[in-house]
Amino acid sequence: MPYVDFLPTWPLSSNTLFFFGLLLFCGSIGGFLAHRLSWLPSITGFMLVGFLVGPNVMGLVSYEELASSRIVVDVALGLILYRLGLSLDIKDLVRDKSLLAISVVESSLTFAVVYYGLAWVGVIGLPAAVIAAVAISSSPAVLIHVAHELGASGPVTDRAESLVALNNVIAFMVFATLLPALYAEGQAPMETVIGAPLYSFLGSAALGGLAGVVLHYTARKFKGATQYHLALVIGAVVFTLGASMMLNLSTLFAPLVLGVVVRGIERKDLISDMEFGPAFELFFIALFVYAGANLHVAEMVQYAPAAAIFVIGRSAAKWFGVGATSYLFRLPTRQSTTTGLLLLPMAGLAIGLVNTTVALFPVHGGVVSSIVLAAVAVMETIGPPIAARALRMSGDSLSGDESPEEGTPH
Repeated sequence: MPYVDFLPTWPLSSNTLFFFGLLLFCGSIGGFLAHRLSWLPSITGFMLVGFLVGPNVMGLVSYEELASSRIVVDVALGLILYRLGLSLDIKDLVRDKSLLAISVVESSLTFAVVYYGLAWVGVIGLPAAVIAAVAISSSPAVLIHVAHELGASGPVTDRAESLVALNNVIAFMVFATLLPALYAEGQAPMETVIGAPLYSFLGSAALGGLAGVVLHYTARKFKGATQYHLALVIGAVVFTLGASMMLNLSTLFAPLVLGVVVRGIERKDLISDMEFGPAFELFFIALFVYAGANLHVAEMVQYAPAAAIFVIGRSAAKWFGVGATSYLFRLPTRQSTTTGLLLLPMAGLAIGLVNTTVALFPVHGGVVSSIVLAAVAVMETIGPPIAARALRMSGDSLSGDESPEEGTPH
């Protein structure tokens, strides 16, 4: 009837603004409730609230609506990966040979343990190799957020951030080396088998590098107008994400390279040490509420044995790999032990690599996504408390580690 055309159609359809607002509102409630418990990091509160409002419990948002609002998570991950890239100073790698050695040993051990461990439950060949490559990655968001929440600063925090950045670079490189085999198995033409992985890796690195150079020189040109530096950084990251989508490049690797390049070419700190301020918390809230809402409980149950091997094997390999290699370089035992624990959480890059596998290779995508997403759900649940405990045991300065009764969130 014409006279009711002004009314909304039913059922109502959400949009990105509605979804982003819902994530922030619900996440804030979860964070507040987490602050009432001294042992519970706010990230866990964000995820629990996301799980409750998501399709598994209350159903306020569906999996389809989550997928349609993915841009919110892409921006959050892009900014977090840029921030992580800033922690990886190439000059430090040249000076401190132990850092790269620890990362290579730990990453290799993680790949081997996960790959051969999955064979016990019948997952072999390329799917196992892809899953093992994903296992190398670590979550920058958990480390950055928990460290910020506790006010952590010191050698363990700095080394862990560098190792997480290296983990993600190595994971992406190993995944890229597996792409030719995946394309060949799918009977793709030779130009795709060779060209697609090279284009993705080199193109993403080139885009991130170019954006980093432009950002650095623009910020230096207008260094007196510091009030615009935050807008410059966010604009550069979002521009890089958009360009990656248009050029069919990696929206995960390009912003990481952007941060690495900015850190590497700055002689004096200009924007590499810039504080994002409380506004950065919005992106963490949105990211982890989204992660909680997007948990696939049925897949977690179905692939529980493989996911359990993944979680246990990966955790043991990272902890032992960092600890043993650090011991060989005569690094302090307490620092080595706790640094390994900070590499356990995984999320952003892992999910991105899984989505790439599902989109390009649906034959293997189902197994890869089910096992990895089940493992991510576990690691993102237990990871934040482990990270918080590790930082408290590390010996690093914890300026924000006060009780809620004293008026400062933990």
